[in-house]
Amino acid sequence: MSSTSEASYARDLAQIEQANASGRIPVVFVHGLWLLPTSWDRWAQVFAEAGYAPVAPGWPDDPATVSEANAHPEVFAHKTVAQVADHFGDLIGKLDRRPAVVGHSFGGLLTQILAGRGLSCASVAIDPAPFQGVLPLPVSALRSAAPVLTNPANVHRAVPLTYEQFRYAFANAVSEEEARHLYETFAVPAPGAPLFQAAVANFNPWSETKVDSTAEHRGPLLLISGEKDHTVPWAITHASYKKQARNEHHVTEIVEMPGRGHSLTIDSGWREVCDTALTFVQRFAHA
Repeated sequence: MSSTSEASYARDLAQIEQANASGRIPVVFVHGLWLLPTSWDRWAQVFAEAGYAPVAPGWPDDPATVSEANAHPEVFAHKTVAQVADHFGDLIGKLDRRPAVVGHSFGGLLTQILAGRGLSCASVAIDPAPFQGVLPLPVSALRSAAPVLTNPANVHRAVPLTYEQFRYAFANAVSEEEARHLYETFAVPAPGAPLFQAAVANFNPWSETKVDSTAEHRGPLLLISGEKDHTVPWAITHASYKKQARNEHHVTEIVEMPGRGHSLTIDSGWREVCDTALTFVQRFAHA
């Protein structure tokens, strides 16, 4: 294990230990591509004030800061959906209580994978990347993924976004000034492999993006969609919802946030989205 891996895992374990010591119901936050766990800091504070024990682990090898991540992009390469899902599954297995799980983008896909494994008591998937069997592929989603998918070699690389690419894929629903602030504050390189895995999922019977949406132990699930999201438009989130709604054992709900883009968890309107997720969690995971 590299020094970066060791430091990242040690940070995650410290959060697990703190959550267990608190005796509170944990809430695990799962970030997506081009972000770090620190993107959840404000959410964690809100959930802590509501009586939960927030845990925001990194993907394997995540650096601690944006500046460190941009200085060493190579640490993000070669991460696959199954590897990251197993990493989060391992960490959740160390919690004394079954957590609620909240994820954004590819973190939203991972949230649904973990729910299908019976690892969460309630789940919130925000603008979630599509799982196997979700068929809509809007033009804006293709354009958002183009910085990675247009070069097959990126499957083995970490890929940063230019400001213009970030502006389109994440920050299209905020002002130019805010978009630049978000880019400088939050954006980091991301592994290319998960996007390739999602792109070919419906042609691969063994895809790692498969979700057990009908599992009896899945738990209640809320999907949140940003109305103006280019990366994961309503068509994708709603198609995911329709598949998840076939679950006969648990509540499945969907909410659209008016006027919001893919940056809805980190931009100036984050609190409304956070409160929507918190209200759902409070219905099923009583602090």
